[in-house]
Amino acid sequence: MLQKSKPGPAGPALVERIAGWSVRHRAAAIAGWFALVAVAVLASALMPGGTASSTDPGEAGRADRALGAQRVYAPPQENVLIQHRTPDPSAPRFTADPALRRAAQDLVSTLRAAPGTVQGLRSPLYDDRQVSKDGRSGLVTFLIAGPDERMGAHYEAAVRAVEAVRDRHPGVRLAQAGDRSLSRVVDDSIKGDFQRAEFFSLPLTVVLLLVVFGSLIAAAIPLLLAATTVIGTFGLLQVAAHWVPINSATSSMVLLIGVAVGIDYSLFFLRRTREERAAGHGVTEALRITARTSGRVVVVSGLTVMLCLSGLLFTGVDNLQGLTVGAALVVGVAMVGSVTVLPALLALLGGWVDRARIPWPGRRRTAVAESRLWSAVARAVVRRPLVWGGTAALALLVLALPALGMRLQDASVTDSLSRDVPAVDAAARMQRAFPGTPAPAWVVIWGTRDGGTPDVVDDPAVRKAVDSLHGRAAASRGALHEPITTAAVDRALVVRVPLASFGYDDTANRALTTLRRHTLPAALGHLDGVEYAVAGKTALTYDFTRQVTDRTPVVFGFVLALAFVLLMVSFRSLAIPLISIALNLLSIGAAYGVLTWVFQDGHLGSALGFTAYGGVIGWLPLFMFVILFGLSMDYHLFVLSRIREREHEGAEPREAIVGGIAAGAGVVTSAAVIMTAAFSVFVVLSAIEYKMMGVGLAVAILIDATVVRGVLLPAAMALLDRGRSRLRSRSRSRSRGMVTTPPGTERSSITPVG
Repeated sequence: MLQKSKPGPAGPALVERIAGWSVRHRAAAIAGWFALVAVAVLASALMPGGTASSTDPGEAGRADRALGAQRVYAPPQENVLIQHRTPDPSAPRFTADPALRRAAQDLVSTLRAAPGTVQGLRSPLYDDRQVSKDGRSGLVTFLIAGPDERMGAHYEAAVRAVEAVRDRHPGVRLAQAGDRSLSRVVDDSIKGDFQRAEFFSLPLTVVLLLVVFGSLIAAAIPLLLAATTVIGTFGLLQVAAHWVPINSATSSMVLLIGVAVGIDYSLFFLRRTREERAAGHGVTEALRITARTSGRVVVVSGLTVMLCLSGLLFTGVDNLQGLTVGAALVVGVAMVGSVTVLPALLALLGGWVDRARIPWPGRRRTAVAESRLWSAVARAVVRRPLVWGGTAALALLVLALPALGMRLQDASVTDSLSRDVPAVDAAARMQRAFPGTPAPAWVVIWGTRDGGTPDVVDDPAVRKAVDSLHGRAAASRGALHEPITTAAVDRALVVRVPLASFGYDDTANRALTTLRRHTLPAALGHLDGVEYAVAGKTALTYDFTRQVTDRTPVVFGFVLALAFVLLMVSFRSLAIPLISIALNLLSIGAAYGVLTWVFQDGHLGSALGFTAYGGVIGWLPLFMFVILFGLSMDYHLFVLSRIREREHEGAEPREAIVGGIAAGAGVVTSAAVIMTAAFSVFVVLSAIEYKMMGVGLAVAILIDATVVRGVLLPAAMALLDRGRSRLRSRSRSRSRGMVTTPPGTERSSITPVG
């Protein structure tokens, strides 16, 4: 299967020496670990200076930088839709409807009665562009007044005013949606979702750890490693945030990945220690052997994961760079803890690690035995590898087929969240009456410093060009809509232009392209010393997805090339890296197919609680590829290392495969079940983005740990061994007159990892 490695240097390897020191100086190792975590947390609190801010990619990023250079923030715009609660085709148009006009007049008066709260108030009472095309709805728009530190209080005052008017007009719908209200809905949803995830995830993880380990003390060790790893990484992240942009998504991914790898590495280490102790070794010797075998696998796997994650840096997107740093940090910290504090804790506990057993699983799980199920499966596979391997590969290819039609499109707030949320329902209704109004495009206009117009706010030529946008919107064939509003932001102008859709679908993207390539150059292109760029939610998502999509081949190529080199160096073989990459691509492709079939095509929507919108989140496939390719190496290296050990003990190749799978697949399955359960918690969250991520990661991990490692890997290894045996036979038959190799002495072996 693999070529034998050359003898390494005399003496124990680095991992074995580090773990050995931790075992001999267990008190110092444990105290040092907790001191490291404490220093990381304290450093984050004591380090002076501000944090780095992210810059959006593309043209939206240019507009964002122009606004960031101003001395005040752009005022958020809010919109209030006014229409009858019960549609009545016979009702008069808004301009002739007494009930709707009274409600609109009351709202305008109430908002004006709160001094300094709003500015730029526009009403359908005085502006026909604030009346919908069908004449059934009106729209009141206003900006939240500054100064910056008072915007929050002023927004709350405006919300109370809208609620008071709504109570006074029960037959009229007053639905509010805009910059601040929709952002708050999304933030509250994320906060509530993660609180719900924590509520379900921790108890579920504890129960599964108890079932896997069968002992309260043994189950507590992975939790302790994962918890201290995540806490320490959060501290280091706050330090790194002074140079690298870190957002809430990074923190969430750090928590998710930290728990996953912390439990994985603990499982590998604890299981091997139990095996060695069951073989008659003392605690110290068992830990030494564990460090030489499983400990080395953990280090190689951790380094591989960290390097694979670095592929995200090639996207050039600030937020993904922060995610890369956070994920690499948490994997590195977990890796260090696995070869320092983990062996020290096991040495300190000794036989106590299996105490406090729970009744039935405790008797089964604390006893070390090879998996009978996976042994039987592996034995059947190596007898007929082509049949089993071909069937499994065909099944995964069938699962991957829907991915050929995958369509990358982010979910708008109305796609992501439930219509039961008032602001989401308001945005959906507003889109029908006033397309694009809930989240319009932001046209940012500013003057250049070198000649031209440094302050465009009062420039007559700029104002005339902006006014021409009303006529150009009417001539855009439905791409752009009214009402177009303008706000001064220090020395710049922000013109809000509603697109045909405020989401991220093809309609919105075509309207954005029309605005950028045709409308704005015609209106503003002749102005000297004036620059402009389009931002807003649609523009930001479009630019982000386009840049990520353009850089995806580079990221894929980097990760695949890196994995190939690392595996080739570790195993001194060309075949094993190719097999490993092919198997990983199969499992990821199958996960992509399931993701597309479920969420894009709309299957299982009622069971999982979502409504399909015809796409998959733009950044998710790339994120899944990098994360899964790294994490799957944990399982791959662990199982291959067990096969290698069997061969070095003298087993025939087929028996080594069966023994390695039986010894390793059970641990891999246990780790995968825990990770799958942790990822599956995301399915109960409200946002469709988290449901997609949970299902995609859970399916991929489950496929990888069962079909790939339990069937395809032994089948591929058996076929590889069979092919090499045939090549040797042909070679011997051609070398006539040469001394033949005695039968039974030609066996391949797996090189040690690392």
